[in-house]
Amino acid sequence: MANFKIVLSDPRSGRSTVYEVKDRQAAAFVGLKINDVVSGAILGVDGDIRITGGSDRAGFPMRPDIPGGIKKYALLTKSVGLKDARPGERRRKLVRGNTITEDIYQINAVLIQKGEPKVEESKKDVG
Repeated sequence: MANFKIVLSDPRSGRSTVYEVKDRQAAAFVGLKINDVVSGAILGVDGDIRITGGSDRAGFPMRPDIPGGIKKYALLTKSVGLKDARPGERRRKLVRGNTITEDIYQINAVLIQKGEPKVEESKKDVG
C-alpha cells in the first residue's frame, strides 16, 4: 500500500508540519492532482488542504503541466524542476506528472481555510 509524507504549510503562521500517512489515509490521496482541494479531516486539521506539488521516491518533482502519473522528459526553462538556468536557456529534464500515484513519496500542500467561515467580498453595484 502507499505511504506518503505530507508537508502541510500554514500561510497564516508561516509554519510547516510534516504528516506521515499510511494505508487507508494514503488511499484518499491516490488519484488526486495538483491544485485539487481535500478536506483536512483526513489529517485531523481544521479546514481544507490544496495540493501544490510533490516528488517521487527518486526525487523527481511533480509538474502541474504534465498530465498523469508518469515520468517524462520535458523541455524546461527556469521553473519547477530547473533552478539554475541562464536567461534564454532551456534543458530537457526528467519530471513526474501531476497525478498522485503510489510512486510519490512527498506531497506538498497548503492549508487554505482554518476552521473559520469564508468571508465573501460584497459586490457593489456600479451605476
